[in-house]
Amino acid sequence: MNQLNVTLIVIILTVSLITGCSGMNNPTINVGQEESGTQLNLDKTYDTVRNGVRLIMSYDAETNSFEGTVGNTTDETLEQVRVEVHLSNGVELGPTPSVDLSPGEKRDVQLSGTTMYYSGWTPHAEVGSCEHQGCGG
Repeated sequence: MNQLNVTLIVIILTVSLITGCSGMNNPTINVGQEESGTQLNLDKTYDTVRNGVRLIMSYDAETNSFEGTVGNTTDETLEQVRVEVHLSNGVELGPTPSVDLSPGEKRDVQLSGTTMYYSGWTPHAEVGSCEHQGCGG
């Protein structure tokens, strides 16, 4: 019974974190929202384009970090682009510092892991003027 309670709490916290980052009454686009429930194994690489943002990330076991690039595939500047990683243990890493990306521009991104055990991860990019702490809308 206790394991069921812990599992439910982790699910509720994960859903709260995800919805807190993509409030409906703000100009933020949660680029990875469609795949927010899909956990990747630590040996998998994420490579997806959503709403003009290409995010490529993988886990580096030696440095216990998630590394990759975020790029603009559109013809317009994307403002305040940032990346987060949600871990299977309910911990959220990030966001990275917000950057404006010119058309075709890409930047390196890195988020350090946690010392708590995790076996899966879900990355996503956000675009817009919403401050991370106030994304709950």
